[in-house]
Amino acid sequence: MSRYVSPLREAQAAQTRARILEAAGAEFGESGYGGTALSAIARRAGVSLETVKQNGPKAALLLAAFDHAFSQAEGDGPLHARELGAQAATLPGEELLAFQLSFVADANARVAGLWPRLLDAAGDPEVGRRLAELQRNRRSDMRTTIALYRATGLCTSSRDDEELAEELSFLISPESYTQLVVDAGWPAAAYRAWLERAIRRLILVD
Repeated sequence: MSRYVSPLREAQAAQTRARILEAAGAEFGESGYGGTALSAIARRAGVSLETVKQNGPKAALLLAAFDHAFSQAEGDGPLHARELGAQAATLPGEELLAFQLSFVADANARVAGLWPRLLDAAGDPEVGRRLAELQRNRRSDMRTTIALYRATGLCTSSRDDEELAEELSFLISPESYTQLVVDAGWPAAAYRAWLERAIRRLILVD
């Protein structure tokens, strides 16, 4: 006998999950991994401590909060294998680049305060394992992005795709956003314009 699943309950559970991850991201960003208690996440999210515990241990919540903040939707595996990647893959060259530039600029703005906390927590074995997986997914996304750039005619560089993917990963990283926007005080529009210039000059052509 199949088990009935209520669409309403699923929607409510998803909303609660999103609220918990948003609260977790804010708490981790403010207090760090070691300074954040699950009870504080529960208070901020307006749910019980038991509900927070049911949504994962602390390490899982940190990585899920980052994923939720960066992509605005949870998922397994690299971004190019999710709905976001499928959407980008249908776009012609210039539209693809514009889509990715806007996404990266907005995503880095959302995770600027959380990314350093995640790196600080990497000494925790479980956080370190999950962070390593995130980095593998990111490298996979960069390789796929370079392949898309070539397929749409955007990239004509004669350099090795692996090298281009590594450079692209550096350019779009939260670290570059933090240095230019958070530390140096660049406006968001200036950061996006720099990112486009850098990709066009360093990735797309020789």
